[in-house]
Amino acid sequence: MPKLQSMLLLTDKGYKDLKKAIFACTLTNLSFMFPYMVTIQLFTELIKPLMGGSLSFPRLWMLFALGVLAAILVFFASKNDYQKTYVTSYMEAENTRISVAEKIRRLPMSFFNTKDLSELTANIMADCSTTEHVLSHILPQLFANAISITLICVMLSLFDWRMSLAVFITLPLSVAVIFVSKRVQNKLSEKFVRAKLKASDQVQEYLEGIKVIKACGLDGEKFSALDKAMHLMMKMAIRLEFVTGTFVTGSQALLQAGVGLTVFVGAQLLTGGMIELIPLLMFLLIVVRIYGPILVEYTLLPELFHHMVSTRRMRKLMSTPIMEGDTTVPLKSWDITFENVSFRYNENDSDETMVINDLSVTFPANAITALVGPSGCGKSTISRLIARFWDVNAGSIKIGGVDVRSMDPEHLMRYMAFVFQDVVLFNDTVYNNIRIGNMNATEEQVLSAAKAARCDEFVRGMPNGYQSMLGENGHTLSGGERQRISIARALLKDAPIVLLDEATASLDPENEVYIQQAISQLIANKTVIVIAHRLRTVADADQIIVLNQGSLAEQGTHDALMQNEGLYRKLFDIQQESMGWSV
Repeated sequence: MPKLQSMLLLTDKGYKDLKKAIFACTLTNLSFMFPYMVTIQLFTELIKPLMGGSLSFPRLWMLFALGVLAAILVFFASKNDYQKTYVTSYMEAENTRISVAEKIRRLPMSFFNTKDLSELTANIMADCSTTEHVLSHILPQLFANAISITLICVMLSLFDWRMSLAVFITLPLSVAVIFVSKRVQNKLSEKFVRAKLKASDQVQEYLEGIKVIKACGLDGEKFSALDKAMHLMMKMAIRLEFVTGTFVTGSQALLQAGVGLTVFVGAQLLTGGMIELIPLLMFLLIVVRIYGPILVEYTLLPELFHHMVSTRRMRKLMSTPIMEGDTTVPLKSWDITFENVSFRYNENDSDETMVINDLSVTFPANAITALVGPSGCGKSTISRLIARFWDVNAGSIKIGGVDVRSMDPEHLMRYMAFVFQDVVLFNDTVYNNIRIGNMNATEEQVLSAAKAARCDEFVRGMPNGYQSMLGENGHTLSGGERQRISIARALLKDAPIVLLDEATASLDPENEVYIQQAISQLIANKTVIVIAHRLRTVADADQIIVLNQGSLAEQGTHDALMQNEGLYRKLFDIQQESMGWSV
């Protein structure tokens, strides 16, 4: 892959489009020289009477026609330029956003332990927008200017190498100023990017905690972390703009010194009889025309440097290994076995931070297994390891005798349905939120799942029924209603393995009855793993696994564990006592 393509994270098509855009911009630059040539010839014709000659009207009409032709040529060249640069760059930015989002979807959950949501959002939106701007406004013009300036320099040298040297001698010097300052600009850009991400983190935290902020009587100024982050971002932005502006202004001034130098050299050559007036005027017109785009590019070049700093995160993201595996391996049975499994969330931590310690248990097929234990004992971690959100550090997890690490995560996920305590709903219709469980489902199947999950009654009461918009994360629904939609998704998926993570933990008694009825429909003839704090809700489970500090403490049925008088009995008795507590 070419270095430029790799630096900009371009697709093969995007890289080909960039080369086409450079060629189109070069043609546009050269087409703009055509009107100048016509103008010089017209000026030459008009001053003939002042030099003892006479006007040639046929030649004037011919130059007029050439002027019209030049205008048409510039129009079509500019139109082609626009299509090859702006249109294709926007399409490439869209493709880049989609590829970044697809990459994020396939990354292991361990990756998100080291990344903030604001940084990933910046990768998809801000960094891709910068790429869009670089592809449409900077790179094609930069390369095209370099090519066209070289060609024009060669052509002008054929007329007079001394005047050509006067026009272009300041160009390499001014470019050198920009590139010499690149290291300083990069350091400031890195500081600004870090400050910007910090500010984004604090804004997100501020919005998520707005209820607490209101309850405590705080505001933006008193929320010191946000205030400091915003102030630091402003400080870094001013410093970056000041330093960048200083170097850009200096390089522009140095370049424009070429105008004065061209006039001085031209005057010397004219008075010495070494150049005629018309070629001199031609050089003076060209130096004004050719410096304009270069001055614009000098203001945009620092943006290219800044973009390279910004996209380092995105390049690192795109190079992160994804979780891979076999997409064809069949599962013939649904029993789940943990064999000496150990796991910690951060691989660099010591063994003392193990969340799961040498755990060996079996979850029988077509049975209900409950996971219970004190908070932080590893219950939810086990369900996420089964789904291969993370890979274990030691041991193995097998489904039907197949190690989950040998399976592609998306292929594995086809066999599982989740119902979490914290339900995630999208800002879409009720119908589409349920249909996420199976995008190939028919309308009849979606409605059937909704009825089985006890959703139909409250959905029919909404203004537009199943086509009602839920708002961000379903804020228009109660907790019980959100949970029932989550169960409808799982019913629609009809997966052989069902993972229930505190599905009824925070519901009122009336909603809990509805949810329990819906869950009864969901778990029929499935391999079910239930995570629960309220032990009375899992008393009828076929098997109860009691965890303590990531290890197996007890295992058996409710009655057997109550007779053991171990950790399970202790937790059950504490909960029974707490039920009699009142204010």
